[in-house]
Parts: sequence; C-alpha cells; structure tokens
Amino acid sequence: MQTPRVTSYSAQVLPPKYRYILPKLHNFPPKGHLFPQSIFCRKRRMASLGGSGFVVRSQVVDGSSIGVDNGICTLNEYVGKGGIDVGDDLVVLLDHIQYACKRIAALVASPFNSSLGKQTSLAGISGYGRDAPKPLDIVSNEIILSSLRNSGKVAVMASEEDDAPIWLTDGGPFVVVTDPLDGSRNIDASIPTGTIFGIYNRLVELDDLPEEEKALLNSLQTGARLVAAGYVLYSSATILCASFGSGTHAFTLDRSTGDFILTHPSIKIPSRGQIYSVNDARYFDWPEGLRRYIDTVRQGKGRYPKKYSARYICSLVADLHRTLMYGGVAMNPRDHLRIVYEGNPLSFLVEQAGGRGSDGKNRILSMQPVKLHQRLPLFLGSLEDMEELESYGDVQQKVNPGYEV
Repeated sequence: MQTPRVTSYSAQVLPPKYRYILPKLHNFPPKGHLFPQSIFCRKRRMASLGGSGFVVRSQVVDGSSIGVDNGICTLNEYVGKGGIDVGDDLVVLLDHIQYACKRIAALVASPFNSSLGKQTSLAGISGYGRDAPKPLDIVSNEIILSSLRNSGKVAVMASEEDDAPIWLTDGGPFVVVTDPLDGSRNIDASIPTGTIFGIYNRLVELDDLPEEEKALLNSLQTGARLVAAGYVLYSSATILCASFGSGTHAFTLDRSTGDFILTHPSIKIPSRGQIYSVNDARYFDWPEGLRRYIDTVRQGKGRYPKKYSARYICSLVADLHRTLMYGGVAMNPRDHLRIVYEGNPLSFLVEQAGGRGSDGKNRILSMQPVKLHQRLPLFLGSLEDMEELESYGDVQQKVNPGYEV
C-alpha cells in the first residue's frame, strides 16, 4: 500500500499582508507537525500575495520529499473537490453559512450596534426571562434564515429564536439547527460571542408527513447523525471552527480578502488540561459530587497532580474554543443549555477533536431529543478530565435557587 503523503511547512518570511493569519508564525506549526496534503487544495502562488518565502513542501512519511507550489487553503477550497470533497450541495450550503456569519461579524463589531444589544419588552414575558431575545439576536437569526433560504439546499431550519422549526424548501437535502448569536448578553461589554450550527441530512422517509410534523422530526435527530457542525467565534479574530466527520479544523477570517483561511488543521484537544470553566458563584448550589471534583482538582489532588485554574467568560462558544485549544473542561451543570442546537453541534466538534461531550452521565451524541428547546446540563472537554469528572457521579445541578433558568 502506498505510504500516505503529508505536507509540512518550512516558514521563512510571510508577506506583511498575511503575517497575522498564522499567530506566532515563528512557532507555527509546531516543529515536526505534519498536515494532510489535501488541505492545500488549490495552490496559490505567494507572488500574487506580494512576495514569496513561505515554503510548503510535501513529505512522505519515510522522510523523502518533493516540492509543491506555495499556497494557503480557504474553507471553500478545503471542502471542495480539491480537498475533502464533501459534495456540491454541502459546499453551496457552507458558502451561504459563512456569508451569513461574515455579516453577523460585521454587525457585532459595528459602532452602531449598541441599540441592537438592548433587552426588549420580551424580557417580561413568561418563558423568556434572562434569555429574552434581543434585537441583535433577532437580526442575526434573520440573516441566517435568509442565507439558508437563498442557498436552496435547506429543507428545515431550527433556531433558538423560533418557537418551531421553519420549513424552507421541499427538495432541500439538509436540515440546519442553529443558535444564531450565543452570548449576546455580553455584546455591550465587547465580550466574545458566537454562532453555533449543526447540519443533518433530510429524513426523506418523512416527506409524506404534514409540513409542521416533518419539520419538527427532522430537527430532533440525534447528534450522532450530524453531517457537519461548527461555531463561529466573534472576537479579536473571527474564527470558524468546523468538522465534517473527519477531524475538527479552524479557519480564521482574512478581512482583507473575505476568505476563511485554514489556520488550525486537525485540532487535537489535549487529553488533560489545567483549566475548568464554570460559574463558581453557584458553588453552594452545586451537588456534592461536583463540589468535591472542583475542590479536588483546584488543590492539585486529582488524578492529574497539578492545581487547576478557573477561566470563565460566560460565552459558551468562547469558553469552548479556549478548552479546545488548551484542554480542560467547560461546563454548565444545570438544565440550561439546549441539546438540539448547542449540545449536539458542540459535542460533535469536541469528539472529532478527541474529547468528550456529556450531560454528566451520558454521551450527548447518543441522546434522543424529544423537544426542540429541550435543556440539559452540558460538560465538554478533554477525555481524561471528563472521565474523572463523571467518576464523581453526582455532578448535575437539579435545583436553581436564587436565579431563573
């Protein structure tokens, strides 16, 4: 059998216009790190970027090497025929999703969005409470809805902002579930926010059912059936992190070209981290098992003999992104987060990176949702950290004294 070919970098000087794409270029990628050759889908000559000097060489595992054109890889190139080739329909859909997220990124960063971040009168309506939709949430939802409808590839969209799934196109091959703007309460403080999405195949066996019924049942698929999932982090950089069932990869928005550039291929969450992310202010409301776990690891008395640190942003996408990069656990132990458009897509990403998504007892991707806005505890993180956490047994917070869900 032919030895698989991989691609490695020999970094010299990247043209100034592109230096910021790869953070800490002199250390990127780590020495000896090898990338699949397929990520360099359509090769771009650096001369067109204003210079050369960023050398890419293909290397066979046995050490022999041959030259390959200089190049970078965009998201469209990565998923297209020159890359992993997810199929034309999904390529079109992903193009419309990233377009919507670019619009949301611009909106979030706009100096004119302050009025869009204010709480609306819906805050006083029973059932909304602290999660009442804000204008910015609604605008983001409409942007995504419009893009999905224009793609012609989506049969159903299910969103946090809508009471029920929306049937879009009879022949659309895909179902999209989404939280259009997670963490929007943080907008006024310029704290990172994000968009979460999951993509399923339409269940053609349901096509003869009434529209409302088939829309709901298509949206309640288990996470194990996901075709793709991702989040977009709106922060100092706009990062789209996605998986198509073969690893988790992050693409950073190049604002000079409008392209999402592959910057973090094949993310592997460390098997252990030294960070836990949770609202420590609720410590005395936690069950005994969770308190014992947190007390143990922050004293350095757990299975990993180092003291853990707390890092909590209160923005699910941001807390998870840091956890993917550095390891550890991000969690909300109470029945608060939604399995359909938060738990399933994010667990899919974490598992594809080598971690685990759990409700504290069960694997998230194996759970069958029964309601669109069904809530559950959510624990995401490094495999060994998650196994240790679950071993304490009583980690799900079932009461919420002093504050609303």
